[in-house]
Formats: sequence, C-alpha cells, structure tokens
Amino acid sequence: MFFMGKIIFITIEKLLEMQANDEKFKLVEVLPEENFTDGHIPGAINIPLGKFGSLVDKYLEKEDTIVVYCASYSCQASTMATQKLLEMGYEHTVDFKAGKRWWVHSGFGLEK
Repeated sequence: MFFMGKIIFITIEKLLEMQANDEKFKLVEVLPEENFTDGHIPGAINIPLGKFGSLVDKYLEKEDTIVVYCASYSCQASTMATQKLLEMGYEHTVDFKAGKRWWVHSGFGLEK
C-alpha cells in the first residue's frame, strides 16, 4: 500500500476500516491550531503545516502509519503535508483528502 515518495489517497471507508480494526496509526490534522480547537476528527493530533519543522519529530516516529487530513477536497494542506512527510522519511503516510468536511457530511461528529 505504501510507496516511497508516492502520495496515496484514502477514502473515508478506508479510514473507518482502519479504526474498526483497531489498526495502529496516527491521525494528523495539519490545519492551524484554531481550526483544530474548533473541532477535529476524534483521536486526531494537530501538527499545523506551518510548524512541521519543530513538531513532526516530537509527535511522529518514522515507522508510524500516518493518516493526514485537512479541511476538504479543495484544501491542499494535507497533500503538501503528506509529500513533506514522505520526503522526511515517514514512508507510511497517506492522505485522507476528503478531510473534515466529508467526515461531517458523512454524519460523524467532531471532537473539541
């Protein structure tokens, strides 16, 4: 499923499947802190794209499976973050491109 340098997009079904099967992964919202505080997908941590340099190593290990998301399909932050993580050697990183908007649209709540 994972290829060095190749961005992989996952669907909401894949994210739900990972959760249902208790797969170990880090769910990372890359929007600014105020967006995260307003509501995020349950279980997510916040590593704003603009603060990657100082925070990534603090919260993530190279061997972690990482699912990155942002606001919606039109938001580019998750794709940029995924590419950056892949370049930094976090090889098991995927992009939940639909983001928070599709999570809510699908009937799931946000955590505050």
